[in-house]
Amino acid sequence: MNFTSFDTWWWPYLFILIAGALATDIWRFLGVLVGGKMREDSQALVLVRCVATALVAGVIAQLILYPTGELANSPMWLRAGSAILGFGAFLLAGQRILVGVLTGEALLLAGLLIL
Repeated sequence: MNFTSFDTWWWPYLFILIAGALATDIWRFLGVLVGGKMREDSQALVLVRCVATALVAGVIAQLILYPTGELANSPMWLRAGSAILGFGAFLLAGQRILVGVLTGEALLLAGLLIL
């Protein structure tokens, strides 16, 4: 069974849903089972938080330095500036993630509309 097994409109969506759930939900369930029994300041959870933060930083860096799709048509200074100013808004707002993300997105969209 693969992505092109059926010729119906809904099959690709179901395939993506099942494949995505199998790849991620197992680890989420294991994390809840194991993490619930660990102290919050344990070395293992500190390591997990560090790895998760590094993965997010890597994805953001890849989007800024090596974008694909429509984002590749935007200038580097706009991508980097939006990220930097979004991070600044995040810090000024008392480390509210939504404020940082919305600020960065708004600046990027505004820059794309102006250019």
